[in-house]
Amino acid sequence: MNTEKPDNTKYYVPDQSIWPIVGALALGLIAFGAGHFTIEASRQEAGFGHYVLGAGLLVLIIMLVGWFGDQIRESRAGLYNAQLGRSYKQGMLWFIFSEVMLFMAFFGALFYARMIALPWLGGASNNAATGAILWPNFEAIWPLTLTPGGTETEAMGWLGLPLINTAILVVSSVTLHFAHVGLEEAKRKALTNWLIVTIVLGLIFLGLQMYEYVHAYRDLGLTLQSGVYGNTFFLLTGLHGIHVFLGVTLLIIMLGRVMAGHFTKDDQFGFQAAAWYWHFVDVVWLILFVFVYII
Repeated sequence: MNTEKPDNTKYYVPDQSIWPIVGALALGLIAFGAGHFTIEASRQEAGFGHYVLGAGLLVLIIMLVGWFGDQIRESRAGLYNAQLGRSYKQGMLWFIFSEVMLFMAFFGALFYARMIALPWLGGASNNAATGAILWPNFEAIWPLTLTPGGTETEAMGWLGLPLINTAILVVSSVTLHFAHVGLEEAKRKALTNWLIVTIVLGLIFLGLQMYEYVHAYRDLGLTLQSGVYGNTFFLLTGLHGIHVFLGVTLLIIMLGRVMAGHFTKDDQFGFQAAAWYWHFVDVVWLILFVFVYII
């Protein structure tokens, strides 16, 4: 490891890398696969969308591991300085802000459907049941479980799996905080153990969410064909699930670094950034739990 003090008058510029191209390919595959998978699921048709989506996620993991590996080697070689560290922190904060705006857009769509479109279809503004023109027996109530095709579904309640998953994510934020305290106090064993617990809780959350989807399709008749309620339910919970998957991946990478002896009280940005992201994912779920499941 290079022990020379970095030159703070210079800003490190990395060599050309293939990873941005690989990342763009991964995101393209994910978007294409997710789009086709959604269409195929709504039509209850067998297709290739889930294969493309899986391939995209695999390429994304390869990109993350490769790109993070390059940055870890650069950091351990002493190429970074305080100025670059500030840039990383600002970049991570802007990234999280962009993710907040992404979820705000989808929460905005939910708000529009419930608070504006639904009352209008119920004739709140023109004293006429506009929705009856679209399909018979329309009722302007949420959740809108009666679909245009006349099929009635059940709404997903907040008790049971959703409440358990909420508790799991809240506890995972606490365990990650304990891991961070272990890092600050140079208690490597506590850091490792609490980080492992956090990762396990994240994997349990993903497993229970997959079971919840099976329950929704099989027992409640709640599918992507279930009108605006089914669409918003799967879109918001699925988007959050992807973020949990990415957060678990980041934490697993951080665990590998911790076990390799990386990070100290004064050099911990990688761990800190992963922790910021995980806490952001937890806060989004609490908001989602209230507006999608309870209200």
